[in-house]
Amino acid sequence: MSTPSDLMVIGDFARASGLTPKALRLYDELDLLRPVEVDPFNGYRRYAASQLDDARLVAALRRAGVGLTDIRGVIGQPNDVVAAAVTSFARQLRADAGSRSADLLLLAGRLSGQEADMSTTLTTPTPAVAHCLAQGARELQLDALRSEGALHAVADGFGASAAIAESALAALDVGSLTGPDPVAALDAAFGSAQAVVTGLDAAGRAGCTLTALVIGADRVFIGHLGDSRCYRVREGRLELLTRDHTVTQTLVDEGRLTTEEARHDDRRVQLNRAVAAGVACEPDLAVHTLHPGDRYVLTTDGVHGRLDPADLATLLLDPGPPEAVVATVADAVETHGADDNYSVVVVDA
Repeated sequence: MSTPSDLMVIGDFARASGLTPKALRLYDELDLLRPVEVDPFNGYRRYAASQLDDARLVAALRRAGVGLTDIRGVIGQPNDVVAAAVTSFARQLRADAGSRSADLLLLAGRLSGQEADMSTTLTTPTPAVAHCLAQGARELQLDALRSEGALHAVADGFGASAAIAESALAALDVGSLTGPDPVAALDAAFGSAQAVVTGLDAAGRAGCTLTALVIGADRVFIGHLGDSRCYRVREGRLELLTRDHTVTQTLVDEGRLTTEEARHDDRRVQLNRAVAAGVACEPDLAVHTLHPGDRYVLTTDGVHGRLDPADLATLLLDPGPPEAVVATVADAVETHGADDNYSVVVVDA
């Protein structure tokens, strides 16, 4: 039997288990993971070290999206029972995701048929553009950028090959991207990028993020995989137009991490979608109306992962020309140590 000196307070137990104190209080109320002792005077919860395995199992299943009712059915069961249940959970989650994906693709097909007039040949404008690509303190330059005609793109490579990101960007066909169907062309371009990456590293140990922006006459088109970003500045307001494809961002979306917690979470660099061999290359695709005076900014995580969001917003909202904005962003990154490769592209449309 545990004595008070053997027990862990909720903060220590939370850190050891991977659950938050808030989650532990909820699981106590739901009779899912009860503390060994609750102080009758101050309400402090205390847990035994022997409960850590169950707590870590709960944390892992919650990260995977398993519901609390299903989790309750496996806590305290033998390992073979838990293993069988986890396999079933995985298959059900995959089936559910497939059903949702099929429904959304069906809807997208219907909308594409209804809005066929959206596919029009782009007349390429001549925006003001500036960019910076820097190696920072890294031994290799794994970032790459491309700014050519209507196309502006950044990529952040991972793995040992310095050619991955640059080769992926080189695979993007500018001509097709300014044709009658930029959305379909962007989708296909990402497939071309993946084919090139696969040719360089068929084992799938290397890959890259890729965020591409195509500027049209009255609209912009965005394709995105990974944790590079596309921002828009409009009427004095900065807006993030892409979603980071990371484990941490998923936890934020599900309400299990705050934005501030996410900035310091170790999983913020763990990508769950990217351009790489052996994984589905299905980029996020978006179309936005272009307004006079719009500014679009592309960054790799060597920029937005190092600068405080408020500080970065101040820099990007500066009304100066793109060259000046790029210079101040680069200076800020260098001031913060520039421990990673970094890229920034500023386009004033």
